Amino acid sequence: MSIRPALLLSAALLAGSAAAQTTTTTEPPAQNAQPQRTAEQAAAQARDLAEQARRTYPQGSASIDQTLWKQAAAAAEQAVALAPDNAEYLRLRAQIYTEVGFWRQAELAWNAYFRAAPAQPGSAEARQAATAQYNLGYAAYTRNQPDQAARFFATCLDLDAQNGDCATWAARTALEAGNYAQAQTLYARALQLKPGDKTLTYFQGVAQRASQYGPAATRAFSRAYADLDAGRKTQALAGFQEAARTAPNFAEAWREAGRLALELGNAQAARAAYEGAVALPGATEGDRFNLALAREGEQYGLGAVRAFRAAYAKYAAGDKAGAETGFLDATRQNPQYAKAWAWLGRTRYQGKNYTGAAEAYGQAVGLDPNDKSSAYFLRLAQQGK
Repeated sequence: MSIRPALLLSAALLAGSAAAQTTTTTEPPAQNAQPQRTAEQAAAQARDLAEQARRTYPQGSASIDQTLWKQAAAAAEQAVALAPDNAEYLRLRAQIYTEVGFWRQAELAWNAYFRAAPAQPGSAEARQAATAQYNLGYAAYTRNQPDQAARFFATCLDLDAQNGDCATWAARTALEAGNYAQAQTLYARALQLKPGDKTLTYFQGVAQRASQYGPAATRAFSRAYADLDAGRKTQALAGFQEAARTAPNFAEAWREAGRLALELGNAQAARAAYEGAVALPGATEGDRFNLALAREGEQYGLGAVRAFRAAYAKYAAGDKAGAETGFLDATRQNPQYAKAWAWLGRTRYQGKNYTGAAEAYGQAVGLDPNDKSSAYFLRLAQQGK
Protein backbone atom coordinates (compact mmCIF):
# COMPACT_ATOMS: atom_id res chain seq x y z
CA MET A 1 0.00 0.00 0.00
CA SER A 2 1.51 3.32 -1.05
CA ILE A 3 1.18 6.19 1.43
CA ARG A 4 -0.01 9.51 0.02
CA PRO A 5 -0.68 12.73 1.90
CA ALA A 6 -4.18 12.62 3.30
CA LEU A 7 -5.22 15.82 1.56
CA LEU A 8 -4.86 14.08 -1.79
CA LEU A 9 -7.71 11.80 -0.76
CA SER A 10 -10.01 14.74 -0.27
CA ALA A 11 -8.81 16.22 -3.53
CA ALA A 12 -9.56 12.97 -5.34
CA LEU A 13 -13.12 12.92 -4.10
CA LEU A 14 -13.69 16.48 -5.20
CA ALA A 15 -11.80 16.19 -8.50
CA GLY A 16 -14.91 16.77 -10.55
CA SER A 17 -15.74 20.10 -9.00
CA ALA A 18 -12.08 21.14 -8.99
CA ALA A 19 -11.80 20.48 -12.71
CA ALA A 20 -14.83 22.61 -13.33
CA GLN A 21 -13.13 25.56 -11.65
CA THR A 22 -10.11 25.60 -13.96
CA THR A 23 -11.87 27.78 -16.57
CA THR A 24 -12.08 31.46 -15.59
CA THR A 25 -15.26 33.39 -16.27
CA THR A 26 -16.62 36.83 -15.57
CA GLU A 27 -20.22 35.66 -15.50
CA PRO A 28 -22.00 36.01 -12.16
CA PRO A 29 -22.84 32.74 -10.34
CA ALA A 30 -26.12 31.15 -11.28
CA GLN A 31 -29.07 31.98 -9.07
CA ASN A 32 -29.63 28.28 -8.27
CA ALA A 33 -25.93 27.33 -7.50
CA GLN A 34 -25.65 24.61 -4.84
CA PRO A 35 -24.31 25.85 -1.48
CA GLN A 36 -21.08 24.31 -0.18
CA ARG A 37 -21.88 21.35 2.05
CA THR A 38 -21.35 21.61 5.77
CA ALA A 39 -18.94 19.67 7.97
CA GLU A 40 -21.89 17.73 9.34
CA GLN A 41 -22.93 16.70 5.84
CA ALA A 42 -19.38 15.65 4.96
CA ALA A 43 -19.15 13.56 8.13
CA ALA A 44 -22.52 11.94 7.43
CA GLN A 45 -21.33 11.04 3.93
CA ALA A 46 -18.11 9.57 5.37
CA ARG A 47 -20.14 7.35 7.69
CA ASP A 48 -22.46 6.26 4.88
CA LEU A 49 -19.56 5.45 2.56
CA ALA A 50 -17.77 3.51 5.29
CA GLU A 51 -20.90 1.44 5.91
CA GLN A 52 -21.28 0.79 2.18
CA ALA A 53 -17.64 -0.32 2.06
CA ARG A 54 -18.19 -2.79 4.90
CA ARG A 55 -21.13 -4.30 3.08
CA THR A 56 -19.41 -4.32 -0.31
CA TYR A 57 -15.92 -5.69 0.33
CA PRO A 58 -15.00 -9.06 1.88
CA GLN A 59 -14.55 -8.96 5.63
CA GLY A 60 -10.95 -8.26 6.60
CA SER A 61 -9.98 -6.86 3.19
CA ALA A 62 -10.45 -3.15 3.95
CA SER A 63 -7.89 -1.02 2.09
CA ILE A 64 -7.48 2.66 1.34
CA ASP A 65 -7.06 1.65 -2.31
CA GLN A 66 -10.69 0.48 -2.45
CA THR A 67 -12.89 3.17 -3.98
CA LEU A 68 -15.55 3.37 -1.26
CA TRP A 69 -12.98 3.50 1.54
CA LYS A 70 -10.97 6.13 -0.32
CA GLN A 71 -14.11 8.24 -0.72
CA ALA A 72 -15.04 7.74 2.94
CA ALA A 73 -11.61 8.95 4.03
CA ALA A 74 -11.83 11.94 1.71
CA ALA A 75 -15.22 12.91 3.12
CA ALA A 76 -13.88 12.60 6.66
CA GLU A 77 -10.91 14.78 5.71
CA GLN A 78 -13.32 17.41 4.39
CA ALA A 79 -15.36 17.31 7.59
CA VAL A 80 -12.20 17.91 9.62
CA ALA A 81 -11.07 20.68 7.28
CA LEU A 82 -14.40 22.45 7.75
CA ALA A 83 -14.49 21.90 11.52
CA PRO A 84 -10.89 21.27 12.64
CA ASP A 85 -11.68 21.34 16.38
CA ASN A 86 -14.62 18.95 16.26
CA ALA A 87 -13.56 15.86 18.23
CA GLU A 88 -16.31 13.72 16.70
CA TYR A 89 -15.05 14.34 13.15
CA LEU A 90 -11.43 13.90 14.20
CA ARG A 91 -12.29 10.52 15.73
CA LEU A 92 -14.25 9.45 12.65
CA ARG A 93 -11.28 10.17 10.41
CA ALA A 94 -8.90 8.29 12.71
CA GLN A 95 -11.23 5.30 12.90
CA ILE A 96 -11.52 5.08 9.12
CA TYR A 97 -7.74 5.15 8.64
CA THR A 98 -7.36 2.51 11.35
CA GLU A 99 -9.97 0.24 9.82
CA VAL A 100 -8.29 0.32 6.40
CA GLY A 101 -4.82 -0.20 7.89
CA PHE A 102 -3.42 3.14 6.69
CA TRP A 103 -1.21 3.18 9.76
CA ARG A 104 0.81 6.37 9.34
CA GLN A 105 -2.31 8.41 8.58
CA ALA A 106 -4.07 6.68 11.46
CA GLU A 107 -1.29 7.71 13.83
CA LEU A 108 -1.47 11.34 12.69
CA ALA A 109 -5.25 11.31 12.89
CA TRP A 110 -5.32 9.87 16.41
CA ASN A 111 -2.72 12.40 17.55
CA ALA A 112 -4.96 15.18 16.23
CA TYR A 113 -7.98 13.65 17.99
CA PHE A 114 -6.12 13.36 21.29
CA ARG A 115 -5.19 17.04 21.12
CA ALA A 116 -8.90 17.80 21.05
CA ALA A 117 -9.90 15.03 23.47
CA PRO A 118 -6.95 13.90 25.63
CA ALA A 119 -6.27 10.18 25.49
CA GLN A 120 -7.69 7.98 28.21
CA PRO A 121 -5.38 4.94 28.37
CA GLY A 122 -7.36 1.74 27.85
CA SER A 123 -10.35 3.46 26.26
CA ALA A 124 -11.74 2.21 22.96
CA GLU A 125 -10.06 5.11 21.15
CA ALA A 126 -6.73 4.50 22.89
CA ARG A 127 -6.86 0.81 21.97
CA GLN A 128 -7.47 1.66 18.32
CA ALA A 129 -4.61 4.13 18.37
CA ALA A 130 -2.44 1.45 20.00
CA THR A 131 -3.24 -0.88 17.09
CA ALA A 132 -1.77 1.69 14.72
CA GLN A 133 1.33 2.00 16.90
CA TYR A 134 1.78 -1.77 16.97
CA ASN A 135 1.61 -2.06 13.20
CA LEU A 136 4.00 0.83 12.70
CA GLY A 137 6.36 -0.80 15.19
CA TYR A 138 6.24 -4.17 13.50
CA ALA A 139 6.85 -2.55 10.12
CA ALA A 140 9.89 -0.75 11.55
CA TYR A 141 11.13 -4.03 13.02
CA THR A 142 10.90 -5.76 9.66
CA ARG A 143 12.77 -2.83 8.06
CA ASN A 144 15.56 -3.42 10.58
CA GLN A 145 14.91 -0.12 12.42
CA PRO A 146 14.93 -1.36 16.03
CA ASP A 147 15.05 2.07 17.70
CA GLN A 148 11.94 3.23 15.86
CA ALA A 149 10.22 -0.08 16.53
CA ALA A 150 10.94 0.20 20.25
CA ARG A 151 9.41 3.69 20.38
CA PHE A 152 6.25 2.58 18.60
CA PHE A 153 5.81 -0.44 20.89
CA ALA A 154 6.38 1.70 23.99
CA THR A 155 3.75 4.21 22.83
CA CYS A 156 1.39 1.32 22.14
CA LEU A 157 1.74 0.12 25.72
CA ASP A 158 1.21 3.65 27.06
CA LEU A 159 -2.09 3.74 25.20
CA ASP A 160 -3.13 0.15 25.90
CA ALA A 161 -1.32 -1.54 28.77
CA GLN A 162 -3.18 -4.80 28.04
CA ASN A 163 -1.89 -5.12 24.48
CA GLY A 164 -0.07 -8.47 24.53
CA ASP A 165 1.31 -8.10 21.02
CA CYS A 166 3.01 -4.82 21.89
CA ALA A 167 4.44 -6.28 25.08
CA THR A 168 5.75 -9.28 23.12
CA TRP A 169 7.51 -7.21 20.49
CA ALA A 170 8.72 -4.60 22.94
CA ALA A 171 10.41 -7.49 24.76
CA ARG A 172 11.86 -8.80 21.50
CA THR A 173 13.34 -5.42 20.52
CA ALA A 174 14.78 -4.95 24.02
CA LEU A 175 16.36 -8.40 23.85
CA GLU A 176 17.94 -7.69 20.47
CA ALA A 177 19.26 -4.35 21.70
CA GLY A 178 21.06 -6.05 24.57
CA ASN A 179 18.74 -4.57 27.21
CA TYR A 180 18.40 -7.90 28.96
CA ALA A 181 16.89 -6.73 32.25
CA GLN A 182 14.24 -4.72 30.39
CA ALA A 183 13.59 -7.67 28.09
CA GLN A 184 12.99 -9.98 31.07
CA THR A 185 10.58 -7.48 32.60
CA LEU A 186 8.69 -7.14 29.33
CA TYR A 187 8.55 -10.89 28.75
CA ALA A 188 7.12 -11.33 32.24
CA ARG A 189 4.52 -8.68 31.39
CA ALA A 190 3.71 -10.33 28.07
CA LEU A 191 3.25 -13.69 29.79
CA GLN A 192 0.80 -12.12 32.22
CA LEU A 193 -1.21 -11.02 29.21
CA LYS A 194 -0.74 -14.31 27.33
CA PRO A 195 -0.40 -16.98 30.03
CA GLY A 196 0.99 -20.28 28.83
CA ASP A 197 2.32 -18.93 25.54
CA LYS A 198 5.13 -21.35 24.67
CA THR A 199 7.06 -18.93 22.45
CA LEU A 200 7.05 -16.24 25.13
CA THR A 201 8.15 -18.75 27.76
CA TYR A 202 10.94 -19.89 25.45
CA PHE A 203 12.18 -16.37 24.80
CA GLN A 204 11.92 -15.45 28.46
CA GLY A 205 14.46 -18.21 29.07
CA VAL A 206 16.63 -16.92 26.23
CA ALA A 207 16.51 -13.42 27.76
CA GLN A 208 17.61 -14.80 31.11
CA ARG A 209 20.69 -16.38 29.52
CA ALA A 210 21.33 -13.79 26.82
CA SER A 211 24.17 -12.10 28.66
CA GLN A 212 26.16 -15.31 28.12
CA TYR A 213 25.80 -14.97 24.34
CA GLY A 214 26.12 -11.25 23.65
CA PRO A 215 23.92 -8.85 21.64
CA ALA A 216 25.12 -9.89 18.17
CA ALA A 217 24.33 -13.58 18.64
CA THR A 218 21.08 -12.86 20.47
CA ARG A 219 19.92 -10.49 17.74
CA ALA A 220 20.78 -13.00 14.99
CA PHE A 221 18.85 -15.68 16.87
CA SER A 222 15.81 -13.46 17.41
CA ARG A 223 15.74 -12.35 13.77
CA ALA A 224 16.05 -15.97 12.66
CA TYR A 225 13.07 -16.87 14.80
CA ALA A 226 11.07 -14.04 13.18
CA ASP A 227 12.05 -15.41 9.74
CA LEU A 228 10.91 -18.85 10.84
CA ASP A 229 7.55 -17.49 12.00
CA ALA A 230 7.15 -15.83 8.60
CA GLY A 231 7.90 -19.08 6.76
CA ARG A 232 11.33 -17.97 5.49
CA LYS A 233 13.01 -21.20 6.54
CA THR A 234 16.22 -20.90 4.51
CA GLN A 235 16.86 -17.41 5.93
CA ALA A 236 15.99 -18.65 9.40
CA LEU A 237 18.53 -21.47 9.13
CA ALA A 238 21.24 -19.01 8.10
CA GLY A 239 20.33 -16.80 11.07
CA PHE A 240 20.50 -19.63 13.60
CA GLN A 241 23.83 -20.71 12.14
CA GLU A 242 25.14 -17.15 12.44
CA ALA A 243 24.04 -16.98 16.08
CA ALA A 244 25.76 -20.27 16.85
CA ARG A 245 28.97 -19.20 15.10
CA THR A 246 28.98 -15.88 16.94
CA ALA A 247 28.41 -17.54 20.33
CA PRO A 248 29.47 -21.22 20.23
CA ASN A 249 28.00 -21.70 23.73
CA PHE A 250 24.52 -20.79 22.44
CA ALA A 251 22.86 -24.21 22.75
CA GLU A 252 19.43 -23.03 21.57
CA ALA A 253 20.97 -21.66 18.37
CA TRP A 254 22.69 -24.98 17.60
CA ARG A 255 19.48 -26.90 18.30
CA GLU A 256 17.25 -24.63 16.23
CA ALA A 257 19.73 -24.78 13.35
CA GLY A 258 19.85 -28.56 13.58
CA ARG A 259 16.10 -29.02 13.85
CA LEU A 260 15.44 -26.71 10.90
CA ALA A 261 18.21 -28.31 8.82
CA LEU A 262 16.62 -31.72 9.35
CA GLU A 263 13.24 -30.30 8.36
CA LEU A 264 14.77 -28.86 5.20
CA GLY A 265 16.50 -32.17 4.40
CA ASN A 266 19.98 -30.70 4.83
CA ALA A 267 21.79 -33.52 6.62
CA GLN A 268 25.20 -31.86 6.42
CA ALA A 269 23.99 -28.67 8.13
CA ALA A 270 22.09 -30.74 10.69
CA ARG A 271 25.16 -32.80 11.50
CA ALA A 272 27.30 -29.66 12.00
CA ALA A 273 24.63 -28.10 14.22
CA TYR A 274 24.13 -31.11 16.46
CA GLU A 275 27.87 -31.61 16.77
CA GLY A 276 27.93 -28.08 18.18
CA ALA A 277 25.10 -28.88 20.59
CA VAL A 278 26.59 -32.20 21.73
CA ALA A 279 29.90 -30.51 22.49
CA LEU A 280 28.25 -28.36 25.18
CA PRO A 281 27.90 -29.42 28.85
CA GLY A 282 24.09 -29.38 28.71
CA ALA A 283 23.78 -31.75 25.75
CA THR A 284 20.68 -33.94 25.86
CA GLU A 285 19.79 -37.40 24.64
CA GLY A 286 17.73 -35.67 21.98
CA ASP A 287 20.83 -33.87 20.73
CA ARG A 288 22.74 -37.13 20.49
CA PHE A 289 19.82 -38.92 18.82
CA ASN A 290 19.52 -36.18 16.20
CA LEU A 291 23.29 -36.14 15.64
CA ALA A 292 23.19 -39.86 14.85
CA LEU A 293 20.23 -39.28 12.56
CA ALA A 294 22.04 -36.49 10.73
CA ARG A 295 25.24 -38.49 10.33
CA GLU A 296 23.39 -41.50 8.98
CA GLY A 297 21.28 -39.24 6.81
CA GLU A 298 24.41 -37.67 5.39
CA GLN A 299 25.51 -41.14 4.31
CA TYR A 300 22.24 -42.66 3.10
CA GLY A 301 19.81 -39.76 2.76
CA LEU A 302 17.45 -38.46 5.42
CA GLY A 303 14.40 -39.94 3.72
CA ALA A 304 15.81 -43.46 3.81
CA VAL A 305 16.97 -43.09 7.42
CA ARG A 306 13.62 -41.72 8.57
CA ALA A 307 11.86 -44.61 6.83
CA PHE A 308 14.20 -47.07 8.56
CA ARG A 309 13.65 -45.52 12.00
CA ALA A 310 9.90 -45.44 11.59
CA ALA A 311 10.00 -49.10 10.55
CA TYR A 312 12.14 -49.98 13.57
CA ALA A 313 9.62 -48.28 15.87
CA LYS A 314 6.86 -50.43 14.34
CA TYR A 315 9.00 -53.55 14.76
CA ALA A 316 9.59 -52.72 18.43
CA ALA A 317 5.83 -52.18 18.88
CA GLY A 318 5.09 -55.63 17.43
CA ASP A 319 3.83 -54.47 14.03
CA LYS A 320 5.98 -56.82 11.97
CA ALA A 321 4.03 -56.32 8.72
CA GLY A 322 4.29 -52.54 8.99
CA ALA A 323 7.97 -52.83 9.85
CA GLU A 324 8.67 -54.99 6.79
CA THR A 325 6.98 -52.43 4.54
CA GLY A 326 9.03 -49.63 6.13
CA PHE A 327 12.37 -51.44 5.83
CA LEU A 328 11.60 -52.21 2.19
CA ASP A 329 10.83 -48.52 1.62
CA ALA A 330 14.20 -47.59 3.13
CA THR A 331 16.05 -49.97 0.79
CA ARG A 332 14.19 -48.55 -2.18
CA GLN A 333 15.14 -45.02 -1.23
CA ASN A 334 18.77 -46.07 -0.94
CA PRO A 335 19.76 -49.54 -2.19
CA GLN A 336 23.18 -49.13 -0.49
CA TYR A 337 21.59 -49.03 2.98
CA ALA A 338 22.99 -52.28 4.40
CA LYS A 339 21.29 -51.99 7.79
CA ALA A 340 17.88 -51.59 6.17
CA TRP A 341 18.46 -54.75 4.11
CA ALA A 342 19.52 -56.64 7.24
CA TRP A 343 16.34 -55.69 9.12
CA LEU A 344 14.21 -56.42 6.09
CA GLY A 345 15.79 -59.86 6.13
CA ARG A 346 15.00 -60.27 9.82
CA THR A 347 11.30 -59.42 9.46
CA ARG A 348 10.96 -61.73 6.48
CA TYR A 349 12.83 -64.53 8.23
CA GLN A 350 10.64 -64.24 11.32
CA GLY A 351 7.62 -64.39 9.03
CA LYS A 352 9.03 -67.61 7.53
CA ASN A 353 9.46 -65.98 4.13
CA TYR A 354 12.81 -67.67 3.64
CA THR A 355 13.18 -66.82 -0.03
CA GLY A 356 12.56 -63.14 0.64
CA ALA A 357 14.80 -63.24 3.71
CA ALA A 358 17.66 -64.81 1.73
CA GLU A 359 17.34 -62.09 -0.90
CA ALA A 360 17.48 -59.30 1.72
CA TYR A 361 20.28 -60.88 3.76
CA GLY A 362 22.24 -61.44 0.57
CA GLN A 363 22.06 -57.71 -0.18
CA ALA A 364 23.13 -56.87 3.39
CA VAL A 365 26.16 -59.18 3.25
CA GLY A 366 27.14 -57.95 -0.17
CA LEU A 367 27.19 -54.36 1.10
CA ASP A 368 28.80 -55.21 4.44
CA PRO A 369 30.87 -58.43 4.35
CA ASN A 370 31.69 -57.96 8.05
CA ASP A 371 28.03 -58.35 9.06
CA LYS A 372 28.36 -61.82 10.60
CA SER A 373 24.79 -61.91 11.85
CA SER A 374 23.36 -61.37 8.38
CA ALA A 375 25.76 -63.95 6.95
CA TYR A 376 24.60 -66.51 9.54
CA PHE A 377 20.90 -65.95 8.89
CA LEU A 378 21.52 -65.89 5.14
CA ARG A 379 22.72 -69.51 5.34
CA LEU A 380 19.71 -70.48 7.46
CA ALA A 381 17.29 -68.77 5.09
CA GLN A 382 18.88 -70.46 2.09
CA GLN A 383 18.35 -73.81 3.85
CA GLY A 384 14.76 -72.89 4.61
CA LYS A 385 15.11 -73.12 8.35
